[in-house]
Amino acid sequence: MTVERGLRLMAGAMVLLSLALTYYVSHYWVWLTVFIGLNLLQSAFSNWCPAMAILRAMGLKEAGCSASSATQCGQ
Repeated sequence: MTVERGLRLMAGAMVLLSLALTYYVSHYWVWLTVFIGLNLLQSAFSNWCPAMAILRAMGLKEAGCSASSATQCGQ
């Protein structure tokens, strides 16, 4: 799995979790959904998201990394 796919997986799971919490627990959980949406918007422009650093630390690789381009990917 790549960082980009992991990021989409994490964001989708968090949106569904926050919507479930909003429905079953408290309407204030909708602010988590707003935070996730704003974070996705800013990452579209800056190509950086805090979750990307976490996923890289977990060992996920960039999408463009392959054996032939390992030097370009910091390996």
